[in-house]
Amino acid sequence: MKSLAAFSAFFGRTFALWIILFALLGFFFPEIFKFLRPWIVPLLAIIMFVMGLTLSGRDFTEVLKRLLEVGIGVVSQFLIMPLLAAALTTVIPMSPEVAAGVILVGCCPGGTSSNVMIYLSKGDLALSVACTSVTTLVALFVTPFLVWTFASQYLPVDAAAMFLSIVKIVLAPLALGFILQKIAPKIVAAAVPVLPLVSVTGIVLIVAAVVALSKGKIVEADLMIFVVVILHNGLGYFASRVFGLSLAKRKAITIEVGMQNSELGAALATAHFSPAAAVPSAIFIIWHNISGALIANYFTGKSEDESSSSLGVRSA
Repeated sequence: MKSLAAFSAFFGRTFALWIILFALLGFFFPEIFKFLRPWIVPLLAIIMFVMGLTLSGRDFTEVLKRLLEVGIGVVSQFLIMPLLAAALTTVIPMSPEVAAGVILVGCCPGGTSSNVMIYLSKGDLALSVACTSVTTLVALFVTPFLVWTFASQYLPVDAAAMFLSIVKIVLAPLALGFILQKIAPKIVAAAVPVLPLVSVTGIVLIVAAVVALSKGKIVEADLMIFVVVILHNGLGYFASRVFGLSLAKRKAITIEVGMQNSELGAALATAHFSPAAAVPSAIFIIWHNISGALIANYFTGKSEDESSSSLGVRSA
């Protein structure tokens, strides 16, 4: 068990490299991964179940203690990123599928890997975990509404169907994980060391599947789609740094807003639009883990003897 836990920890620390590797494998050997298309949604549900296993009452207590700071993070998440996505699809020419995909990933909640990056940057980890938890729950209603508002001009959007999808692949697995943690705490505690392995495996398989299914669209889009994703991610980081908070809190809000739950974007795009619409999410998964690590490294040197938090790092 110790060797498996050690391997899981290594897998979690190097997840960005695994994501890049499997994206390349999906691109150059698409036939190997195309069979995963019907598994994209179940894989995300497993990732959300793992997140539910790591949630605790302290996460929700933290929200109540810090309503203003969490509110800034949540509003920024669902204001800055969707507006940036909509602006980019207006300014940069792209196909309707790609445009809808860019908007979809911009309307997703914060990604759990942001918690890891904020921990590494010595930011306010408790604030990050609280923001991730709240945006994930709020996304149930906000994401379908925002996608319908901004993406309907490109593709038909069934907001009600998207709402039900989020219930099935986000809310239900989260709730099951949280409940299991309460009724079988010893079993969950024993499983915690291997959870990063489960999460990262799910993420890399989703990336490989989306890239494999959309290889033609990626080639057709050339560098444009990469430019859009990098701009979206980068502007999200810096546009969120305008609040008069302490350095540790600014780190948390900045990284939290810049990193999306792109796996959710890929799953929703595949289920409701097309594999081509999932391409921006797949590229976002790859890029935001690279950029997040770079931002975390930059912020580490900016620390002014501020503690990140006594809370543990959530699995990637």
